[in-house]
Order: sequence, then C-alpha cells, then structure tokens
Amino acid sequence: MNQELTEGRLPRGMWPRALAFAERTPEARNRYVDFLRALSILAVVLGHWLISAPYFENGAPAYSHLLDLAPWSRWLTWLFQVMPIFFFVGGFSNGVSWESALRRNLSYREWFDSRTRRLIGPVLPLLLAWGAMVAVAHSNGVGPGMIRIGSKVALVPVWFLAVYIMVVALVPLSHAAWRRLGFGSVLISIAAAALVDVAFFVGDLKALGWLNYPFVWLAVHQLGYAWHERRLAGTGVGAPMLIGGFLALVALTHLGPYPLSLVGVPSDEISNTLPPKLPLLALAAAQIGLVLMLEAPARRWLENRVPWAATILINGMIMTIFLWHSTVMMLLVGLAFWQMPGVLAQQPDTAGWWWTRPLWLLVYAVVTVPFLLAFGRFERPSTGRASRPAAVWLQLLGCIVACAGLAMLALDGVGGEGWLGLRWIQLLTPLVGAGLAGFGPLGFAGRSLTGGRREL
Repeated sequence: MNQELTEGRLPRGMWPRALAFAERTPEARNRYVDFLRALSILAVVLGHWLISAPYFENGAPAYSHLLDLAPWSRWLTWLFQVMPIFFFVGGFSNGVSWESALRRNLSYREWFDSRTRRLIGPVLPLLLAWGAMVAVAHSNGVGPGMIRIGSKVALVPVWFLAVYIMVVALVPLSHAAWRRLGFGSVLISIAAAALVDVAFFVGDLKALGWLNYPFVWLAVHQLGYAWHERRLAGTGVGAPMLIGGFLALVALTHLGPYPLSLVGVPSDEISNTLPPKLPLLALAAAQIGLVLMLEAPARRWLENRVPWAATILINGMIMTIFLWHSTVMMLLVGLAFWQMPGVLAQQPDTAGWWWTRPLWLLVYAVVTVPFLLAFGRFERPSTGRASRPAAVWLQLLGCIVACAGLAMLALDGVGGEGWLGLRWIQLLTPLVGAGLAGFGPLGFAGRSLTGGRREL
C-alpha cells in the first residue's frame, strides 16, 4: 500500500482507499470537524428510519409518524435533531475554504462553483430517479395519494440543501460581518430571530416566520467561524453553553408557546422547524457546548487509523447517504405493502413493533449500500472541469431557482395528479436552476450563456 501511495496510486475498494487517505492526512487537519459532519448525518438517517411508521389498519396500508402515534417519543427529537451541528461545522469549513480562496486570489464565482457543485450534483440523479419511479407507479395503477406520500417522505431531506446552499452563497457577506462584528453578528441574528417569533406568536404574523430560515441558521453558521478562530474552545466555554442552552430549551418548550418536538409533527399546529424558531437556537447552544467539551478527547481518538478511516469513508459519500436513505426506506415499505404485508402487521409503538426495529434498521442499512455504490460518484468532482464557471449572476439566479424547487419538493413531493402522475413544476424547477448555474443535465444553459465549455 505504501508503494502505491508513493507512486500516486490508490488501492481499489472503498475501505482500502479510505485507509490510504487516512495515512495521507495532513497533521494540521481538524479531523473532529469531519467526524461531526459524519455523525450528524448518520443521526439524521437513524432518526428518519425510526420515526417512520408504516402498518396495516383494517386491512389497508397506512403510513403514519411515530411522533404522532406515540407522543411520549417527542423528547427523543432533542437527541436526533442535529442539524445545528451540521450548520456549525459548515461555518467552520466554509470559513476555512473562503479564507483559502482569498489567499489564492480565487474569484467568488470560482469558489461558489466549487462549493455548490458538490451540493447540487448528487441531488439531480435522485430527482430523475423519482421522476421515473412515479411514472412507472402511476402507469401500473398506484393511487396518487400513495405516490404523493412516498415521494414526499423520501424527498423531505432536500429542505436542508435549499437552506444550506443559500447560506453558502452568503459566505462572503457573513464572513465579512464576522470579521467586523465578531460575536455581535451572532447576537444580531439571534435578536432578529426573537423579533420574528414575537411577531409570529403575539402579532399573529405567521408569514414573517419564514424569515427565520436565514436568521436562525446564519447565527449557528457564524459560531462555526468563531470555532475556526479558536474563539470557542474548551470546557470553560462548552459547559456554560451546554447548561444554558439546555435550560433555555426546557423553558421555551415547557413555559413558552413552543411544542416539545424539535422536528415537525404532522398533527401539531406549530412546528419548531417549519419555519425554524428559538428552540433550535437553544438546542444549538447546548449541542455546541457538548461538542466543545468533547473536542480534546475526540481529536486524540481520531488520531487512530481505523476511526479516522471510517470518518473519511462516510464523508466521501455523505450527501448520497443523506439524500437516498429515505428513498431506500420508502422502496422497502412499498415492497412490503405490495408483496409482504405480514411484516407490517405490528402496530407502531407496541412491544412487538419496537422489537422489530433493529431488524428493520439493519435491512435499511444493507439495502442502502448498493445505492451508495451506484450514486456516490455524483458527489465526487470530475477530473474534467468547465473552462470557466457560469457568470456570478447566473450562478446566484440558478441557485435561487434550484432552492425554490427543492423547497417545493420537501413540502409536497413529486407525485400528484399531473401527466404520468408527476408534479412537473416541482420536478423540473431544480433541474432548470442547476442548469442555469452550469450543473447537471441542463448545465449547457449556464455554460452557453457565458461561453464556457466542459472539457471531457
């Protein structure tokens, strides 16, 4: 293996390659950042698989939400809602990347092209696959209601991309604000989020609640800049954040107007995530505090070859795991409804149902592997690059259009009453947006408008 690495070659196989990359990791790299990114995505996957509650009711297939059927389980969302960690880690990584771009005199459009290509690229095959699956299901007589539920559950994760891409687009501004204002930039976002919540609850201005998408997630992202600059570190900072964040979360959800669950529950009139509200910021403080307290021992542990190689392996296909895990779940559930109804005979939240959860989780994980092998390559950059990225205005326009489409998919899925059972606007909008930005099967649009071409 060492000879292969010396000669610039990598061994075949996912695990041997991960081990090879582990051996080549620079000492200065903060491995804990990569570990947290992998851990947060795996927690999201596990949470989605656990709250899924398909079963048969009166001889007919039914699909429900564990948090609806078992209200006691809502406190578990305090453990599995880890998107604050991902945005925190994103702030660290984007800060490192943007500062590197400035040192190398890279333009914003070059930097933004590189960052968004890895985010948008993996979602395009997922959308095309769902377009094909919905068309086949519709042609074979599957009802539009079942199609819509399946596609909606499977595509809910793309909301994260819609938000995160816009946060990435704002990095030059948010980083400049951090440089100038420091923690003041965080406090401004928190204050703005609090005012929006007041307008939401007191003024009954529900529409204003959507403004908290940038306010809440940018506040967490700004803290990632602070971590990168070592202005957040150690138990002395972490312990007060953990305790203060937890107490604030308890107060907001037990004494305030906020629900207990930190993910959306279909039966709840108010959601802490749609749009985001102050409890997510309290959770973020508690989680970041814990992250800081565990940093030193975790970084020492990650110096070991095996855990670090596992972290590399997961990060190498992290977007594929995130995007496809719910699709795998819905395909297996659909197969069970169709061919093996007996395996869904247990009613959710019964002893028998809980005893079968480990088996279901194992099956989900095993069946996910072929999808990772098939689609993981879409999140790795190609050896050929466009001679130049699309113009900045096209990049931003394309990303806005793509993010709008992803938001619609997260809310309604791609199945409906249209031709071939498809919601064509939801399906095509992200593809068109990506094309304008110079990515994907319609990427010729963005390239032709700027004179760029792809070298093959």
